[in-house]
Amino acid sequence: MTELGARLKEARVSKGFSLDDLQEITKIQKRYLSAIEEGNYSIMPGTFYVRAFIKQYADAVGLDTNELLETYKGDIPANKTVENVTATANIQQPQQRRSLTKKAAKSSSDWMPKIIVALFIIIIIAAIWFLKQHNSSNDVVDEPKQQQDVKVESTDVQSNSNKDKEVKGNSATDTQAKQDQAAKDQANETKQKISKGILESDSVTTTYTLTNAKDFKIKVKLTGSTWVGIQDENGTEISNEATTYNPQQMYNNGDEIDVDATGKKSVRVRLGASANGTVYVNDEKIKFAATPAERYTQNIVIKFEEAK
Repeated sequence: MTELGARLKEARVSKGFSLDDLQEITKIQKRYLSAIEEGNYSIMPGTFYVRAFIKQYADAVGLDTNELLETYKGDIPANKTVENVTATANIQQPQQRRSLTKKAAKSSSDWMPKIIVALFIIIIIAAIWFLKQHNSSNDVVDEPKQQQDVKVESTDVQSNSNKDKEVKGNSATDTQAKQDQAAKDQANETKQKISKGILESDSVTTTYTLTNAKDFKIKVKLTGSTWVGIQDENGTEISNEATTYNPQQMYNNGDEIDVDATGKKSVRVRLGASANGTVYVNDEKIKFAATPAERYTQNIVIKFEEAK
């Protein structure tokens, strides 16, 4: 075993690698790894592979490859074949480059006359086409041009007439649009308004104010079981279903309560389970100030200010 082989083996053992492990890491056959440790380079496929396998072995066990090859260069067979091949390649490369350059120059010189002839032909064709176009434009008679001018003037008169009609039509359309917009603005001014709900101190009652409305109609739609009571400002039940002995009625999913409270100053709608009821004033939905999750039972009070 050579000193180089002994050092490599010592590093492998310190890493805890077997030859089988090193074969898996480096992809070098186990018999070549063993030959490197023993210094038996004769079984190698060639002197080139000796240095390559030693480098891979050293990298795998964590040794400095350059330092190792320099220290034990006397133990490693010289790679004469590779050196000769490299020198030959270095000599041949300039020759190959010069040959390629000559071929490229020769190819360019062969194509240049053809390209010049093709360009000359294209220029001649373009000149002939231009002359034909120029001559055909000069052959036009002046009389048709005058007739064309008359037609253009006639067309201009008709165009001006059509423009006058369009201006008048647009003016009438604009006037009608302004009138329609004024009517919409007036309707919006008189449209009913429901104020934002104010949650009272009892945390159960929310008060709204209805303005700019002629009617005062209350509707309650049910999506589940709950009892409902509807009272005026005097505390009187005004629901059609209310009775003297049972003013607050129990309702189920799909039921609907309609009350015409026109003439009343205020109405209070009491919902036993507010999540199951939706309140409308003149078909406008009331948004609860307190969510059903916050207040299971709620009182909705609507004050009515009749439009004048």
